Amino acid sequence: MPWLVLLASAVLEAVWASALAASDGLSQLLPTIVFLVAGALSMLGLAHAVRTIPIGTAYAVWTGLGAALTVAWAMTFGDEAFSVVKVVLLAGIVGAVIGLKVVGHSSTDEPTPEA
Repeated sequence: MPWLVLLASAVLEAVWASALAASDGLSQLLPTIVFLVAGALSMLGLAHAVRTIPIGTAYAVWTGLGAALTVAWAMTFGDEAFSVVKVVLLAGIVGAVIGLKVVGHSSTDEPTPEA
C-alpha cells in the first residue's frame, strides 16, 4: 500500500507542477487552487509512504516519476518540444524507479565496514 500511495503522490507532483506552470505566477485562480491542493496532497502522500519506504528511495521515486510525468504532459500538450532523445531519457528515469522497487530494502541491511 505505501508504494501505491507513493505512486499517486508522484502523479500529484506532476499535477501541481503543471498547474504551477498554468497559473502564470499564481495569478490565475483555478490553476493556483489546483497547485495548492495537489501540492499538499502530494506531500502528505510522500510523508505517509516514508513511514515504510526509506526516504532516499521514496524521494527518488517521487521526484523521478513526477518529473517524467511532468515532461511527458508538457510534450503531449505542446508546452515542451517533443524529442525521441527526451523520451528515451524519461524511460531511463522510469526504469531506474522500477529498479529501486525491484531492489527493495531491508531493515537488516547494514553498511559494510571499510577496511
